Amino acid sequence: MQVRFGVLGPVVAWDATGAPIDLKGPRHRAVLARLVAARGRVVPVNRLVDDLWQVPPQGALSAVRTFVAALRRALEPRRPPRARAQLLVTEGPGYALRTGPDTVDAWRFEDELDAASSASPQQTLARLDRALTWWRGPAYSGFDEEPWARAERSRLEQLRLNAVERRAEALLAVGRPSDAVPDLDAHVAGHPWREEAWRLLALALYQAGRQGDALALLRRARSLLREQLGVDPGPRLRAVEIDILRQVVPLGEGPAVPDRIWADAAAAYDRTMASGARARLESTVGLLRSLAVAGPGGLEAAREQRFAAISAAEQLGDPELTARVIGGYDVPAIWTRADDPDQAARVVAAAERALATLSPAAPDATRARLLATIALESRGTRGPRGPEAAREAERIARRLGDPALLAFVLNGAFMQAFHRAGLAPERDRIGAEILALAAPHGLVTYEILGHLIRVQALSALADFATADRHAAAAERLAGRHEHPLAAVFTGWYRALRLAVNGASPTVVDVAYRDAAAGLSGAGMPGVERGLLPLALLGLRVWHGLPADFGDDTDWGPYLPWARPLVLLARDRRAEAAAALRRTPEPPRDLLFEALWCLTAHAAIALGEPAVMRRARTELAPAAREIAGAGSGLLTVGPVSGHLDRLAALS
Repeated sequence: MQVRFGVLGPVVAWDATGAPIDLKGPRHRAVLARLVAARGRVVPVNRLVDDLWQVPPQGALSAVRTFVAALRRALEPRRPPRARAQLLVTEGPGYALRTGPDTVDAWRFEDELDAASSASPQQTLARLDRALTWWRGPAYSGFDEEPWARAERSRLEQLRLNAVERRAEALLAVGRPSDAVPDLDAHVAGHPWREEAWRLLALALYQAGRQGDALALLRRARSLLREQLGVDPGPRLRAVEIDILRQVVPLGEGPAVPDRIWADAAAAYDRTMASGARARLESTVGLLRSLAVAGPGGLEAAREQRFAAISAAEQLGDPELTARVIGGYDVPAIWTRADDPDQAARVVAAAERALATLSPAAPDATRARLLATIALESRGTRGPRGPEAAREAERIARRLGDPALLAFVLNGAFMQAFHRAGLAPERDRIGAEILALAAPHGLVTYEILGHLIRVQALSALADFATADRHAAAAERLAGRHEHPLAAVFTGWYRALRLAVNGASPTVVDVAYRDAAAGLSGAGMPGVERGLLPLALLGLRVWHGLPADFGDDTDWGPYLPWARPLVLLARDRRAEAAAALRRTPEPPRDLLFEALWCLTAHAAIALGEPAVMRRARTELAPAAREIAGAGSGLLTVGPVSGHLDRLAALS
């Protein structure tokens, strides 16, 4: 059972469902809090006694042991009698809390702050927004006067105050000074001795077009510091006042500078470009392309507007314009399941209509972009058209020698490189070629794509040292160019790395849940739906654990492959066998090998030789790969292990 602990507020614990765990009385809670504060180190029993009582009563040692026993029962209710505790353990002269680094809110908070220190302003803002929501009150609330808690409370509070100020800096960096003002105003009121808070608030007011308010604020800060503390403002606070007076810092005049430039340019475009002009449609596609990589919400909004633009182009009756509108949306794609399959099918149909009506004199590049779009949007389907379109597009693009076009076309070839198991080397070659094209020609989104493709393929091939370098390179590029969606995939990759490195299932479980939280709201339902339970199921199958999932588990599109194993875990063999017989062949995509391994596992457990033989045949070409790791997100363990079990029984 996965347990999480909270000390950023009252000390609490939650079970795997998120329900609070009854921690009994205040002394029990104090023992748990003391062990969390020790960060995994052993706390001797005698020290616990001294920390719990100013004057220890008779029998204090026995009382502490009673508290620990009660906490163990609460935290591990399914632990068999006399089995060794896994969370609250006895070591030498005392006790320690052995839990994953992501299970304590205070530890996660510090990790987020560390990660934000090297992130882009957009990523910093997202990380700190998330981290600050974990605070439910003063740290270790209820133990305010305990000497053992005092230093830790103070340290965490300083980190929280720093996080508030760093978040304000990030808001200023992304051009949102007006959004920074309310929180900074409250921050200054509560902590008037923090000069950095005054400085940031003055900057935010100034950049929001409130120069007078900014200067008045600085005068108030100077007066307070002199009268209350007897000190003059520090150099940074004095410098910002001079900069504002000299207008060294750009003045926002309402919106921040980037916002104002955007608004002015959009207004100029509206004035210049006639309503209904064809150029508007092509410009819209460029905007949607940028929107799709801008972060949560952007991809979904771009997807919603994309087909409207295609339909509008078709209504104008200009096949070349329609082809440019369709092919201009060259947004790199890494996942092999469409976010909106119905829309993908409509885009393919529109691209086929445009191809059929294009003039023979139309540019070959336009034709290649339509074919590449068909290959991309046909991902995960079984017909021959997707592979045919990918091959034809590649022939044209290689002849033309346009790096941007070839990178787009190779993305389509990648999406069609799943016609059998064991193709990770081919996909790695495609990723390497995309990188070779993208890096010297400034194709940043494709450079990120190339790194992510190689992370996937190299993970399947168990070359994790090289995959680590590509994941880090993707993160650096994405941070520098504000493409936050890449971090969704590298976050899942970090969880996968824990799994293959032999971390305990409990630790990996936590990592997967955190990765899933980062995926939520990213606008990628084709990736998100059902992925977390599938990852956890793969972990259980690999480690020989039962698939004990609740009835409310949303398996998304993976239900047919999960259901036989879930039924087996409930000892409903007849239903499991019937479900296995109904299990379809997995789609030809990044999870092809993983889903076949799940089917093989169920077939072995149920003694179904025909299914075992089919699974063995399908998986044989991937004998040297790690099942599911080609997704860069999850795994069911080495394919060879599954093949060995199949060979022994089929």
